[in-house]
Amino acid sequence: MKKLYGKGATLLLAAALAIGSLAGCTNNEEPAETGGEGGASSKKEVTLRVLHNWNGSTGSEVDMTPVEQVIKEKTGVTVEWEYTTGSETEKVNAIFATQDLPDIYTGPAWGGELDGIIKAAKEDQLIDFSDKLDQYPNLAKSIAKENVPPALYEKAIDAYDGKKYLLLQNQPATDADGIDWLYGFYVRKDIAEQIGVDPQSVKTKDDFYSFLQKIKDSNLEANGQPVIPLGGFSNGWAVGIGNTMFYGGAGYVDKGDGLLENAFFSEGYDEYTLYYRKLLSEGLLDAEAFTQTDPIAKEKISQGRVAVLAAHYPAILDATKEYAKANPGSEFVPVGPLEWAGAESNRPVDLGIQGNNVTAITKAAKDVDAALRLLDYLASDEGFMLTRYGVEGVHWDMVDGKPTPKKEWFDKFANDTSGKLIERKNQGLEIGFNSMSGMDRINSVGGGDIWQDQERKETMDNARKILRPNGIKVITGYNPGDVMIKHEKWEMLKPSMDKTGDAWKEAVYAKSDEAALKILNELREQMRKTGYEEAMQYTNEQLKDKEVVTMQLPN
Repeated sequence: MKKLYGKGATLLLAAALAIGSLAGCTNNEEPAETGGEGGASSKKEVTLRVLHNWNGSTGSEVDMTPVEQVIKEKTGVTVEWEYTTGSETEKVNAIFATQDLPDIYTGPAWGGELDGIIKAAKEDQLIDFSDKLDQYPNLAKSIAKENVPPALYEKAIDAYDGKKYLLLQNQPATDADGIDWLYGFYVRKDIAEQIGVDPQSVKTKDDFYSFLQKIKDSNLEANGQPVIPLGGFSNGWAVGIGNTMFYGGAGYVDKGDGLLENAFFSEGYDEYTLYYRKLLSEGLLDAEAFTQTDPIAKEKISQGRVAVLAAHYPAILDATKEYAKANPGSEFVPVGPLEWAGAESNRPVDLGIQGNNVTAITKAAKDVDAALRLLDYLASDEGFMLTRYGVEGVHWDMVDGKPTPKKEWFDKFANDTSGKLIERKNQGLEIGFNSMSGMDRINSVGGGDIWQDQERKETMDNARKILRPNGIKVITGYNPGDVMIKHEKWEMLKPSMDKTGDAWKEAVYAKSDEAALKILNELREQMRKTGYEEAMQYTNEQLKDKEVVTMQLPN
């Protein structure tokens, strides 16, 4: 058992006292107690194990947080959390291979993680809840066809002959709820000033190369070691986002004749690969960028040893907070915006904003109705507000129709500079409930991120003005990759397709351009031999006259 700290116990008591008189948030959906007569008080109490399949996610230091207490009061459910350390794809595959299954699974709504949970659904290892959706209207709404991106709906939600196994979480309910994480390259402001380059003057791939070269030639040091011109976080995240300077950034490109091609086969992909090989070979890119662990990456950043970082802005702000505080003027600011291959100068930024999570109840669930009751409550407006803001009357109040944080808690959260959000987590925020809270209504129902300090909000807004001068556009088209998997040769082709990322890294580390291109071409030939051309022809036929995603910036 985790130690229940004195402070936590006091807060828990305060939350419990508040619950009795808690006025529910404005809720245009079903009441909080859904799924049967009598509400949670008539339901037997049950503990459900939830796997939060996000690498590095963590929970609170207390046994029962105020948020968890409210959830227990409303649903009768206590959640026992399990968090993932390492590959999310490996984890989702492992739990079904070993049958070490949680009651509820929630994890990324894309990539190998999504493929793994879809495979489990097709193997009947998940609960089909299609005949229960009429009892849980908040869940039904979250996976209604009009509320799910079309390709994802066909691939993951409506793909089982009428049965329903997966819920989509955090899909923006309206355009106003779409969250732009502001992926890009960011440079330490003091370093840009020291080398005499305005970060906004860096526009082209040649500009970016020269920018990194000037940093290297300045022979800067930090913590007794040379400053690394370009770095990232663990395992190469998200250093490779420079691909958008060479092709549209989506996984597929228009060849110019109206037919699609996987971007791996494009000329732009070769140029992208050789560009990064040049950065690495000339010492402009951290040689450990694709192999370092998260602690090592963050140690370099916290010591001021990285000049330019690639990632989304919140991650950069969190990782550099302490260094910037101790070294005024060293905060990271946006570079560019850099050129976007194939984009008109006035094009809004195409972002693939879709739900963060898919959630499922496994066949090992000890109480399916309790699991559905929990998920339906979390997906209600009241549950959504609870997972984002905490307990009304304890952590925040409704003022003039808007959720407003209590100063005591705003200050406590703001003063938690560890980067681990432990103050929030000990109240029940940021521990995983927000991953299961239905459609994202942060602005349409909520009041935005009320816990974000004003300085950080202004920093994000300033970056947004720089990087998104023409605004954003939420992508609604089809991803060709979601169509290709339906081809009869997909299972034979998939192992080759899965190697493209590894082949790119190997090529970047190759000793020559010729060796790099040989690595890419050998995999291309392997893909052709395992059915790529047939699968691509099928994909083009299926997508004829449909809106297809070929332009996309990372989000």
